[in-house]
Amino acid sequence: MKPPEGADSRLLPHPVTGQKFPTPVPPGSGWPGDPAGSDTPVCRSREDILRAAKLATGELVEWIQEPVERVEDSVEWARESVGKAHGGTPSIGHAGHSRSSEEGLPTPLQKLQAFISVCEACPRLVGWRRQLGEEKRAAYSDQPYWSRPVPSFGNPEARRVIVGLAPSGHGSNRTGRNFTGDPSGRWLYRALFKAGACTRETSEAAGDGMEVTGARIIPPVHCAPPQNKPTPTEMETCRQWFVREMQLIQPIAILALGQIGWNSVFQVGAALGWKGVRPRPKFGHNSSVRVMADWGEVAVIGCYHPSQRNTSTKLLTEEKLDAAIATFLGAGDR
Repeated sequence: MKPPEGADSRLLPHPVTGQKFPTPVPPGSGWPGDPAGSDTPVCRSREDILRAAKLATGELVEWIQEPVERVEDSVEWARESVGKAHGGTPSIGHAGHSRSSEEGLPTPLQKLQAFISVCEACPRLVGWRRQLGEEKRAAYSDQPYWSRPVPSFGNPEARRVIVGLAPSGHGSNRTGRNFTGDPSGRWLYRALFKAGACTRETSEAAGDGMEVTGARIIPPVHCAPPQNKPTPTEMETCRQWFVREMQLIQPIAILALGQIGWNSVFQVGAALGWKGVRPRPKFGHNSSVRVMADWGEVAVIGCYHPSQRNTSTKLLTEEKLDAAIATFLGAGDR
């Protein structure tokens, strides 16, 4: 079988597990933390996303859609290629079974992440994330790129959410995990580790043992955009995932990284009918406001984004980031 269009036919080893993968990584082929399976339906429009969200939460009982040949072919091609490389055939899991609920079935949030991780609703972003994986940065030319939407990461039971912008092209788009493998992540995870909210000080690749125990990281846009600038339409489309995840988590505290993260939080709040989101409060580092959601009060804390620009110019220092993290982790205690 020929590789699907836009795929890198080379099989390259994962930096932690050593298992070989093509780029983009087919769903269910064994990548650490992949929430999807080969049979996870693919969303190609805003309407598909709304249906998938209802399916994840049980409001729909089945997915009415034509077979997704491109994804199925990609998985079959990867199954054949990886099997030849390792002398066997890798197992292909079912959607959302990377973790199980107490009943042994995927939870609505796990199902939602599976749908997110194979979404193709924004053609420009699909093309860009794959192009990044094909061209690769020289430093990572020997690695496969995830090159799919990056699902949320961390502990939903903490009910504390960190909101950034979008995956970095050669960081999260490569590793498949938020703030993993780039300078921004080194700053964020170092601060979370010092505060006792994650298990490692550094995060370089999925499968390295990192767990975020004290918060959950949600990108308002799950795909790496060109020049790190998603269009308003792309942001509005991906916001449908964000809205449903916030409904499921029901956060008591939110850390908004940068002006875009701040705006994204209040756009979601407006969509969910929160009180206190209009007029939109002004963003400021370590400033906080309280809004009222259906499930109760939510503290929203602003924080400069730990981008290379902000850290190199000292707009954000380690001390400033630590202070905002402390405010965030201490807010909303009940």
